[in-house]
Amino acid sequence: GTRPISAVLCEMTNGGVDYSLECVGNVGVMRSALESCVKGWGVSVLVGWTDMYDVATRPIQLIAGRTWKGSLFGGFKSKDGVPQMVKAYLDKKVKLDEFITHNMALAQVNDAIELMKHGKCIRTVLSVSPQ
Repeated sequence: GTRPISAVLCEMTNGGVDYSLECVGNVGVMRSALESCVKGWGVSVLVGWTDMYDVATRPIQLIAGRTWKGSLFGGFKSKDGVPQMVKAYLDKKVKLDEFITHNMALAQVNDAIELMKHGKCIRTVLSVSPQ
């Protein structure tokens, strides 16, 4: 029969991975990503987004020392994180320009949201034209 991906990864890595990333917003994959982590210190980061379903796992997965972590805003806290992020960008330590796939006017905000919902952009910059 078919074995779960977490079992395959745990076998390949002699106990599980140190870090896993779930990037598609699928709650089944989120669970598999957590269960692929090594007991004791494995960290699974949720990058993909959904609000359609609940995510669930057996408590032993977390009790065993794995961590489930979110990634919104790159882990930055907005109040002190934004100035740090701006400085890192200005110092060329964080790449942002490379991820801009679309430039649109503010009036096209709904089109930009549709692009994002369908995975047809990475980041869109909305501009307000001077009146």
